[in-house]
Amino acid sequence: MKITLAETAAKLKAANKILLTAHVNPDGDAIGASLAMLQILREMGKTAQVYIDDKIPTNFSVMPFEEEIRRPREDETFDADLLVILDTAPDRIGNVQKLTDAPILNIDHHVTNKEAIGDWYIEADAAATCEIVFKLCHELGAQITRNIAVCLYTGLATDTGFFNYSNTKPATLRAAAELVELGVQPNLISEQLEKRSFRDVKIMSAAVLTTKLFYNGKVAGMFIGEELQRKVDNTEGLIDLIRVIDTVDVAFLIKSTAENVCRVSLRSKMTEVSNIAKRLGGGGHIRAAGCTINKSFDEAKQILIRTIGEYMLENGYLRPAEYEDREEISLADYELPDNV
Repeated sequence: MKITLAETAAKLKAANKILLTAHVNPDGDAIGASLAMLQILREMGKTAQVYIDDKIPTNFSVMPFEEEIRRPREDETFDADLLVILDTAPDRIGNVQKLTDAPILNIDHHVTNKEAIGDWYIEADAAATCEIVFKLCHELGAQITRNIAVCLYTGLATDTGFFNYSNTKPATLRAAAELVELGVQPNLISEQLEKRSFRDVKIMSAAVLTTKLFYNGKVAGMFIGEELQRKVDNTEGLIDLIRVIDTVDVAFLIKSTAENVCRVSLRSKMTEVSNIAKRLGGGGHIRAAGCTINKSFDEAKQILIRTIGEYMLENGYLRPAEYEDREEISLADYELPDNV
């Protein structure tokens, strides 16, 4: 059932043992919202725990209480009277769903979240789920400590591309300003999130060299197959390295994470990539979305490239001649002109 922010706050106040979770392949907003809620609920005297069914990228250790995030074990259960799902629909929480059969409260900002399970508060105009949790803090009358502020700011910053994306609204900047007033140091957060080891930079360069252009240069893809994936600890931010190509509207990153399991990230300048992700069983923002394709890496690549092209053609982002031009331009084979 669709509920209001005030009703969302009331359900949190009424619960005593709360299990918090977010989507697999978690980003800064998913982790930030979960950890902020964890601290808020514990300050209210609740028993609360975060479970996320995936590895947590090491860069996000900048957020307080990150070390308390648990990954569900086989046959594990959690005695909860409320399951709070943040930043995603209920079908993207992996094995966390097996931990409890408690009633669901879904808090999200993704326009593609249409899950009619339990109670849900979905605010598609919010730049991030952390922006919703920020407002929820005020609704609950909870104090936003510096630690909570760091988690919320990290989620806001990462989901807006450090306030560069089109989802950045005046309310987003006002929330960020208040969090900075509470002690957040934006430079320290950005430095931590951007930090890479020399090994990681080498791997990043190898990933970038997999880039190919399609459809007359309007689509760029980065391909992280099984061999390269074993070396890559963190793909956060890699897609932004190709999104900036001047001719490109849609950028994607596809990586093999297991046999017949490929994860996809999509970004765009104009095309509504949330609709592309939705066709492939995923979802997300209008300009930033993702999905999982349960096929071999080669099959998933072909399905993804075809689906992107078909959607762009149907919606006027590609001309028919561009759609027919499927020649791949590989960055690895690209040679700079002699006069450069």
